Amino acid sequence: MKEKFKTVYVCSNCGEKYHKWQGQCSSCRQWNTIEEDIVIQQTSSLSKKGVSIVSSKIDFQDLNDVEADDNHIRIKTGIGELDRVLGGGIVQGAGMLIGGEPGAGKSTLLLQICGNMCNDHKVVYVSGEESVNQIKLRANRLGIDGKNIAIASETDVLSICASIEDLKPDVMIIDSIQTMNYSEISSSPGSVSQVRESTSMLLSTAKRCNTALFIVGHVNKDGAIAGPKVMEHIVDTVLYFEGDKTLPYKILRASKNRYGSTNEIGMFDMTTKGIIEITNPSMLLLEGRSSTVSGSCVTCVIEGTRPILTEIQALATKTGFGTPRRASSGIDYNRLNLLLAVMEKRAGYYMQNLDVYVNVVGGLELDETSIDLAVILSIISGLGEKSIPDDIVVIGEVGLGGEVRAVTNIDSRLKEIERLGFKKAIIPYHCMNKINTSEYNLEIYGVQNIKQAIKLI
Repeated sequence: MKEKFKTVYVCSNCGEKYHKWQGQCSSCRQWNTIEEDIVIQQTSSLSKKGVSIVSSKIDFQDLNDVEADDNHIRIKTGIGELDRVLGGGIVQGAGMLIGGEPGAGKSTLLLQICGNMCNDHKVVYVSGEESVNQIKLRANRLGIDGKNIAIASETDVLSICASIEDLKPDVMIIDSIQTMNYSEISSSPGSVSQVRESTSMLLSTAKRCNTALFIVGHVNKDGAIAGPKVMEHIVDTVLYFEGDKTLPYKILRASKNRYGSTNEIGMFDMTTKGIIEITNPSMLLLEGRSSTVSGSCVTCVIEGTRPILTEIQALATKTGFGTPRRASSGIDYNRLNLLLAVMEKRAGYYMQNLDVYVNVVGGLELDETSIDLAVILSIISGLGEKSIPDDIVVIGEVGLGGEVRAVTNIDSRLKEIERLGFKKAIIPYHCMNKINTSEYNLEIYGVQNIKQAIKLI
């Protein structure tokens, strides 16, 4: 069997292949995403006619004979927020890709996982970016006892795969995939072919040895993990660190998870002692909130199975231009324009000469429509220079007719509102028949349209 190498050009964004380089991908219309790749072509000297090629047979199993208990195949990391995002813990033999901007805390989080798991599990940490001395310095800073943690500074994929076969660790960490090198390919580390083949080899070896594999991936200027998109298809879970650089806390979110939900988030605080999980994000997001300032309203959103209270701020000022400006941070820009049109048509507020700015405090990105009513009331509060009482939480989706529509998980939202000490809740009228108001120590108001909600504040 002979191997031939063929050079092609692949778009790192969509995977489209080309015979020669060009500036823009004609498939996804992205610029400067086409990179050189090397494809290995296998040719056989056997004639296609008159020759039967016999391959080894596959041993199939009956599905009912396969033993798999979700509680036993998962390994706890010792970090509750990470376990929540992963769906309950690390699945043995799974491949997890974690990305984020430089300094987001990827390496720190993974080293802390090693410290938490090293007493009960065999853990291996391989870094292609740091020497073993640098890893030790970071472990000392984090207060990690590295007695049972095996570390190495290596970039050769074949050597790493051989080590996995020999040691058969429970958890292995590769930091980072862009530094790994497969010697059979002539391209430089970090190229499309190197990243794809290295990821494929590492993951297939880890699955054979039933080893959970964490792979660190760098991100490009757009925030996506650098390298071919096929890398995200190969692994089982893709995790992203999100959050504003100016804020001390980060959000870990799964964009792909074969063994759990992709709606869960984990919140972490970056400190000098490492990453600390935030078990009560609602309290953090509402910290420092002023009760006397207009244009502020508290709402409750659902992230996965967790209710989170957050503050919506709005500012409306007279425009100095012919066309008023609209700006939003944390909510969809088009959704803001839609809500302003509803306010003008259904509630009689003239918005054509006003600049409107809406912000979600804490840097959260909210795509849930249950915040619609809170956005509208915060804008109206800012227009009238009248603050909304600080003990009220507003929930509701707003339709084009100005009606307030029902939302999901109203029971868990109200429990979170009560737990944090709020006294009143404005919810959709159609949600009133789904709850027993006597179970809550809250004044609950059901509204059918935005005019009713405006009268309550």
